[in-house]
Amino acid sequence: IYREATSRGKRVQALGGAKNHAVLMPDADLDNAVSALMGAAYGSCGERCMAISVAVCVGDQVADALVAKLVPQIKALKIGAGTTCGLDMGPLVTGQHRDKVCSYIEDGVNSGAELVIDGRGLSVAGNEEGFFLGGCLFDRVTPEMRIYKEEIFGPVLCIVRVDSLEQAMQLINDHEYGNGTCIFTRDGEVARLFCDEIEVGMVGVNVPLPVPVAYHSFGGWKRSLFGDLHAYGPDGVRFYTRRKAITQRWPQRASHEASQFAFPSL
Repeated sequence: IYREATSRGKRVQALGGAKNHAVLMPDADLDNAVSALMGAAYGSCGERCMAISVAVCVGDQVADALVAKLVPQIKALKIGAGTTCGLDMGPLVTGQHRDKVCSYIEDGVNSGAELVIDGRGLSVAGNEEGFFLGGCLFDRVTPEMRIYKEEIFGPVLCIVRVDSLEQAMQLINDHEYGNGTCIFTRDGEVARLFCDEIEVGMVGVNVPLPVPVAYHSFGGWKRSLFGDLHAYGPDGVRFYTRRKAITQRWPQRASHEASQFAFPSL
């Protein structure tokens, strides 16, 4: 989903495609990582371009522990009409979109992913016709699956298991989208390597939704960017600016300069 605006031949991204990954290292503070993932994956029903939809766990031990901690919290999500206070999630935007998200879930099951929590069939008392979908969790998702490759844009979190940080980074760098990503670790060297080598436009370290403050430009790389410039920040200024370069010299009147046949330089 995106819009393009044009000004003086330039195009700027409003919203691009996304498939945002979170990498969990064995040394991560798992309790805080789980809290962060809950908000990043299920906040706004996952209907936002910066939602974390894939958790890449380095090692089975991390993945098993993550699933064990996520399950009770997903089951405890408070879901209801958007007019009700104190909820974690409301309905999806339309019935058509809810059905589309459900089709992804069915596709994931048919592809062999393990559906740990199935949020389909949720009914909210007094709002039985609402477009509700509970939090969903897939484990043992693989890169060739459609639920991994495409942006679901719903309350669905996929867990991918890898053996090393290098495999996790290769997985992310190979993906067609490069909007946002993050890593959970206590190791500064690992964090620096990740930030330097990952091919994604917005990167967080122990920050699940790495949206920069407004004086930085917002936007991703690869197919997460449409046009030539990012949104707001310095790129926002460039979008509305047509730059002009002026080169001047003011030699003294009495002086005479010889012709220069090489390319002139100041």
